[in-house]
Amino acid sequence: MKVLVVEDDLALSDVVSFTLRRAGYEVMTAHDGLAAVEAFEQVPPDLILLDLNLPRLDGLGVCRKVRAVSDVPIIILSVRAGDEAVVRGLEMGADDYMVKPFSPTQLVARIRAVMRRVGVSAAPTMLTVAGLALDRSRGEVLRIEDGAAVRLTGLELKLLEALMLHPGQVLPSDSLITTVWGPEGGDRTMLKQLMYRLRSKIEVDASRPVYVETVPGIGYALNMPSD
Repeated sequence: MKVLVVEDDLALSDVVSFTLRRAGYEVMTAHDGLAAVEAFEQVPPDLILLDLNLPRLDGLGVCRKVRAVSDVPIIILSVRAGDEAVVRGLEMGADDYMVKPFSPTQLVARIRAVMRRVGVSAAPTMLTVAGLALDRSRGEVLRIEDGAAVRLTGLELKLLEALMLHPGQVLPSDSLITTVWGPEGGDRTMLKQLMYRLRSKIEVDASRPVYVETVPGIGYALNMPSD
């Protein structure tokens, strides 16, 4: 498994690279944003560790370019958990974030957890509920009303599948977090951003959602047709 480490702090980059190689990963490194994009295009990695404060092209710019062509897992590295840039990165499609400093054990565990989370189910069955048809084998969802089909990331698929398996029921946020990310990670900020990404794909107007309802203080529900 190849990991692209994008970090302009050379000392930290060396420590992270050593940790990953010792854990059995193949490591590529880039120390600025443009070099990261070039490395990604030349040898596509299986996961990207992405610092946000980079020269030439910042981490958000890198995330935007990668997400335009790939669903490769991205873990943001940040010095502050509540940084607005972290939220924007999650909105753009990053799968997780880690706050510096972190231990080698935490890093390896988080990478393994993310790779488990983004794994798309191989079940070839089609799930059809509330006007949506989810093809779990292809990672696609079809809006039956107008025939619009879109591709989902692994996390988006897990979230939509959880809602479709319990149509009309309000699923607590904490329950959805465990279902999507497992016990190792995930929080309400990440769930909110993932829901935003999902709605932007399945709703005609994401600002006025029809399929997925937010139940304030509790969680989310997949709406069933009134008839």
